[in-house]
Amino acid sequence: MSDAMLAETITITGNGGDEIEAYLARPLDTTPSGGVLVIHHMPGYDEGTKEIVRRFAVNGYNAIAPNLFYRVAPGASPDDAAAAARAQGGVPDSQVVGDADGALRHLKSLESSNGKVGVIGYCSGGRHTFLVACSLQVDAAVDCYGAFVTRGPDPAMGITTMGPLLDIAPNLSSPLLGLFGADDKFPTPEETAELEAVLKEHGKTTEFHTYEGANHAFFSVERPSYRAEAAADGWQKIFNFYGRHLAS
Repeated sequence: MSDAMLAETITITGNGGDEIEAYLARPLDTTPSGGVLVIHHMPGYDEGTKEIVRRFAVNGYNAIAPNLFYRVAPGASPDDAAAAARAQGGVPDSQVVGDADGALRHLKSLESSNGKVGVIGYCSGGRHTFLVACSLQVDAAVDCYGAFVTRGPDPAMGITTMGPLLDIAPNLSSPLLGLFGADDKFPTPEETAELEAVLKEHGKTTEFHTYEGANHAFFSVERPSYRAEAAADGWQKIFNFYGRHLAS
């Protein structure tokens, strides 16, 4: 397989018919392949997110990341856009689902799509991954340390749009891979164990892994929280998981 790819900023139709920015990367090889929706973290639609999109393309997937903060601050830096989004309490769940639906439709419209799509998210994007996989039809979902799934945030945090999601757990449409840190407080190991137990009660397919010595954001190479061994193992598990569920 060739690792040549095309990466570019595009416009897609998101929630409510709004035109929003997104970052797309895809192999130049036109062999039918699965698609991956990458949902960015709370710090925003940044270079780290785009690098993840390109990583999937190099490994043979069509991948896309919609800018969930685009309406709040079009053209702003990731830091400024994230601050503006936090100031309004975050992005409404219904809007996230609508934007995700638009991104998934775009992936499926590509000539090289095999019709299968997965979703992955980090931090708030991990929560949004669970939300999307319970609201839309996907073939595989990966939650990387997504908080506020079993319980909502402290009101003092000012994140008014994020409530618990356990009530929609019966609607999970795909197998779920969860990658978490044992030292994380958002979510705690107790919360992830609770989530896994609830999903198993509903007969859902789960594969959860918790890494000792890892805290929140252990995949983020540019942050002090980065843990190389946990991230390397996590990436291997991600590609094995998608290889099983998104292959033609």
